[in-house]
Amino acid sequence: MDAYFYIIMVVGLVSTVICLTAGILKKAPNDTTILSVAAVELSLLVYLVGSIVRVAAGEPIAGEPWEFWGYLLTALLLPVAAVYWAILERTRWSNFVLAAVGVTALVMAARMNQIWY
Repeated sequence: MDAYFYIIMVVGLVSTVICLTAGILKKAPNDTTILSVAAVELSLLVYLVGSIVRVAAGEPIAGEPWEFWGYLLTALLLPVAAVYWAILERTRWSNFVLAAVGVTALVMAARMNQIWY
């Protein structure tokens, strides 16, 4: 496991807890929940840049490169889609959709680590 995974793990779990708490308290999506998901997106963007630099420096991906980049692209699209959902449907249930992003990003980062190494 590399530092990128641990960053996504911490940020993803904190975001999930924030969004779940807001959903359980029956609050609509707010700046805190949306910004927590934006933090997940930012950590995934750092992972993207780091991965591009590592590949450009000659570090090979042990698994299938198309699979790694597919996971990363999908993980990058999830926070955007969830925030779009939360903006359109301003109910407490949107917080549960936002909460799923952090856990999903964590699982996908774990799989990307398996593919890389």
